[in-house]
Amino acid sequence: YNQEKSLNRKNFQRVAKMSKLDQKYLRECIHNLVAERKQRKFAESIELQVGLKDYDVTKDKRFQGTIKLPHVIKEYKFCVIGDAVHCEEAKKLGFDTIDVEGLKKFNKDKKAIKKWAKQFKFLLASESLIKQIPKLVGPTFSKIGKFPIVLTHKDSMTDKVAEVRSTVKFQLKKALCLG
Repeated sequence: YNQEKSLNRKNFQRVAKMSKLDQKYLRECIHNLVAERKQRKFAESIELQVGLKDYDVTKDKRFQGTIKLPHVIKEYKFCVIGDAVHCEEAKKLGFDTIDVEGLKKFNKDKKAIKKWAKQFKFLLASESLIKQIPKLVGPTFSKIGKFPIVLTHKDSMTDKVAEVRSTVKFQLKKALCLG
């Protein structure tokens, strides 16, 4: 392709169908797409789909993972499930907290746990409590995809929060596209 052509949506779609992409050219295309867009009153996102050739879904296991981006994506709401030290530190920083006694009050009530967890994008838990959580609330966090991320006393809470907020999850779905 002639790289001097103006980069617009049509050219970007053509380039994206190629099997090997020039990283510099792809970044230019994305930058131009973002520059051309209208200003919206909501948080916009760019979705990237990667087609996988010669990948047999029946033989090969599906995969998922996370990628840490160099910047914070969005200010997601989260909660710290912590011991006394972590709860105190989180309250000083203005974060939502809950302790073991708060989890015990749920009494393994799935609806109450789901309703409470739904308001948060992520849950962070103290390293000392991470093994107790399944005993206190059952498998509900795992089923709804919100099992807490481990927070150790060595970690800086603000750094851990920034790391979690700048992380993106990916997974292979039923179709042969990585979304």
